[in-house]
Amino acid sequence: MSSTTTHSSLSWKQADHDVHVATRDGEYAGFVEVSGDDHVVHDNRGTELGSFPALSEARRALEVTPRRRPRGIRSALRRSLSRVRP
Repeated sequence: MSSTTTHSSLSWKQADHDVHVATRDGEYAGFVEVSGDDHVVHDNRGTELGSFPALSEARRALEVTPRRRPRGIRSALRRSLSRVRP
């Protein structure tokens, strides 16, 4: 079940009946997960951006979110280690 639609600068693909994945310029941008009556939006880092009653609202929320560069392995490790150090 894969249908593709383009909404402004995002290209959307329905990955499953309850998951819609977005790409921007060929790069992963985030996804919307249908959970009951809500549409939960996550950015390209997996951060939850919010929950919306309609799919169109959820897509729009990701559209207006500033582009965030994916974390590199070094910055992810530095961030994790800084949390554990006293």
